[in-house]
Amino acid sequence: MDETALSLGTIDVSYLSTSADCSISRCKHSSEEWGECNSRPTLFRSATLRWKEALLSRKRPFVGRCCYVCTPQSRDNFFNSSIPSLGLRNVIYINETHTRYRGWLARRFCYVLFVQERDVHKGMFAKNLTENVLNSSRVQKAIVDEASEPSTPGSFVQTDPKAINKVKKKARKILQEMVANVSPALIRLTGWVLLKLFNSFFWNIQIHRGQIEMVKAATEMNLPLIFLPVHKSHIDYLLLTFILFCHNIKAPYIAAGNNLNIPIFSTLIRKLGGFFIRRKLDQNPDGRKDFLYRALLYVHIEELLRQQQFLEIFLEGTRSRSGKTSGARAGLLSVVVDALFSNATPDVLIIPVGISYDRIIEGHYNSEQLGKPKKNESLWSIARGVFRMLRKNYGCVRVDFAQPFSLKEYVNSQSQKPVPAPLSLEQALLPAILPSRSNDTVDESAEASLPNSRDITSEPFRRELISNLAEHILFTADKSCAVMSTHIVACLLLYRHRQGTDLSRLVEDFFSMKEEVLARDFDLGFSGNSDDVVMHAIHLLGNCVNITNTSRNNEFFVTPSITIPAVFELNFYSNGLLHVFIKEAVIACSLHAIQSRRCRNGTSGASPSLISQEHLVRKAASLCYLLSNEFTVSLPCQVIYQVCHESVERLIQYGILLVAEQDDQEDVSPSLTDQQWNKKLPEPISWRSDEEDEDSDFGEEQRDCYLKVSQSQEHQQYITFLQRLLGPLLEAYSSAVIFVHNFSGPVLESEYIQKLHRHLISRTEKNVAVYAESATYSHVKNAVKVFKEIGVFKQTQQKKDVILELGTTFLPQRNRQRLLEFVMSFMVL
Repeated sequence: MDETALSLGTIDVSYLSTSADCSISRCKHSSEEWGECNSRPTLFRSATLRWKEALLSRKRPFVGRCCYVCTPQSRDNFFNSSIPSLGLRNVIYINETHTRYRGWLARRFCYVLFVQERDVHKGMFAKNLTENVLNSSRVQKAIVDEASEPSTPGSFVQTDPKAINKVKKKARKILQEMVANVSPALIRLTGWVLLKLFNSFFWNIQIHRGQIEMVKAATEMNLPLIFLPVHKSHIDYLLLTFILFCHNIKAPYIAAGNNLNIPIFSTLIRKLGGFFIRRKLDQNPDGRKDFLYRALLYVHIEELLRQQQFLEIFLEGTRSRSGKTSGARAGLLSVVVDALFSNATPDVLIIPVGISYDRIIEGHYNSEQLGKPKKNESLWSIARGVFRMLRKNYGCVRVDFAQPFSLKEYVNSQSQKPVPAPLSLEQALLPAILPSRSNDTVDESAEASLPNSRDITSEPFRRELISNLAEHILFTADKSCAVMSTHIVACLLLYRHRQGTDLSRLVEDFFSMKEEVLARDFDLGFSGNSDDVVMHAIHLLGNCVNITNTSRNNEFFVTPSITIPAVFELNFYSNGLLHVFIKEAVIACSLHAIQSRRCRNGTSGASPSLISQEHLVRKAASLCYLLSNEFTVSLPCQVIYQVCHESVERLIQYGILLVAEQDDQEDVSPSLTDQQWNKKLPEPISWRSDEEDEDSDFGEEQRDCYLKVSQSQEHQQYITFLQRLLGPLLEAYSSAVIFVHNFSGPVLESEYIQKLHRHLISRTEKNVAVYAESATYSHVKNAVKVFKEIGVFKQTQQKKDVILELGTTFLPQRNRQRLLEFVMSFMVL
């Protein structure tokens, strides 16, 4: 074992190249590496890369372009053809060339000189915030309303000046917590400290120069900018401000939860632009809305936008505990949209931001995924975290700024679109789960409830607009996140080599996997020789990976640790790769569902091996709906059926799915069951897009196309890999459905979630579970949320508690059994 440790240490040193070399080498692959990896065909190379070998040496993709449907003008505004070629830069690599000075002294004090030359001064930031907020008409009205609240129901008292002064003091006290007092001197000092700290526990922090150029161009528009990053670590708060500071871009005001309002630390955060808001806006003892706090928060954000300040908002609300992007909490985003509606600012530029870590400074969230309550932050816990960071290395960091887009343009494009009737999860899924229901068609009253015109004063349109905007931003930010080396190694060990593999084979699959990622227009957060990068990732994953030295050719054998915390941690990092293959994984599981159904019911027709492409797409769409709380496969402006259809076409292009010969297709007639199943689903939107010509053959021929699955060993193994990616999710949901069978009486939601989580943990501890990672707490919460949305549970609110009981649709045991069959049909056991 000592030899292994020595080997790891040696390879880590060789991997740590200078930052300048690293920036150059990220855009290309060495010819030596090609020679090593072509010696034996690997799974991914054989399965999908043969058809596009000419593309493998191309430049890495440029990620983060804004939507061409919703914001076509913004897509052209800040982008030109030279932007992608500007390449990457390591932000924490600073030397004398980054200053105005040269010589020995400049080299010694380059950090000090660099931060001193940054353009940051008091005039950049908001002035008289507190007074402007207190003097606004909305806050004045809220103060008067709170001061003149009725003492008893139905009776009102006159406004008492003493009561008004008391409420004003309360409002001023709230603003003392809410308003940031930015200090340029402290920003410079913190920049110097972070340069030292980041260089001690990160190998590099890479950004794309072209993306920074787009952000700089956006700052010249004299409009407020809203940065909306994914949230994976507490270091996110400092990371974005540090990068902008290094490029002479004004520091944003950062919305932080009041759980970080800790003595001393909170003062530092406020001086750097952070302001604290309640995690729950309404904290009155009687449960009523706190209109005063809401008015103060609204006017505070509006005033920042009026003064053309930049904001940083974390849409997810909290750090992701699963490694995937969480659902949006669009409270603050709605305030920004309302400020635009009220003409507080002529426009707002939105910038989604993707952040990827080789290893987060928190290490993992295993305690919370095991069901333990979250520990409150304290000054002592922060101090311990800093000391722990200084003793470790956390590898590489990649930050990607997506293309800025105009909020005004987005709103206008949404108001000009026709109004579709949005399907609830219950409407979308129940026809597939319970095809025999008599009332399973889409309720036409839902369509009538929507306004015919998209007026910005309409509350339904406003809510739909904000929800779609939040999904747009998170989808773009998630797609911008680079794939790190730890993500690929963890994914391969869990879903390709769960029983272990030789190190040489792991390296080969790693090389092929990273080429697959690039071919799908996702970027990588690493570069270098695959052998070195794999050993670097294994070193960072630590105790989650075991390495033994076999006697066969002196080869190392790599296995994932089988302990529950280790599997949970590997799953966290593996989920950083899930968004790359998620659509193909959905198609692979849908293939299994169709094939397993035929095996159970017996085949019909002359060609039982043929699969209707439309049936496959509809099946995949139903799985996307089922797992909609786990991931997002499309933008809100896209039709989910069309996205699934494109994924099927991609697998046809790879050669994994084969289009049947015309003679075979003519012999096939859909079974009666399939025909009934199709009729039960809501009718999809036409496949034809607005841009297609009328003579396009993208019509009936495509819908009636029949497919066969390639039987080659490489393709079958690749399909199995894709199916395993969704295995933990499907096992968690199927186990949750089984647990519903024993549901008895009304129960508190929090209590039910705890019981269900203990059940899943027990299955894992008894080695009953196929995937130990299916027992994570986030899977349990998402499963219960889906069950509420499709009508398995109906909920009632009792004060602060939510009570669950079985919905009328799933009171019959047979309907719960059908739900179980539906979920398990996608799962490969």
